[in-house]
Amino acid sequence: MTIQAHLESLEKKHGALEEKLHAALSSPSADDSEILEIKRLKLRIKDEMERLRRTRH
Repeated sequence: MTIQAHLESLEKKHGALEEKLHAALSSPSADDSEILEIKRLKLRIKDEMERLRRTRH
């Protein structure tokens, strides 16, 4: 997989997690630990995307 393809894949995952986070925050029955885990995953993916962007240049 090329770096660009990997970046695109990570961006899609990040977007899906963003949607999942919004849904969880909108739900009155949302569990705080679930919300925290989604945020952690988003941050890990964002960090990985930034690392790939730096190595690409």
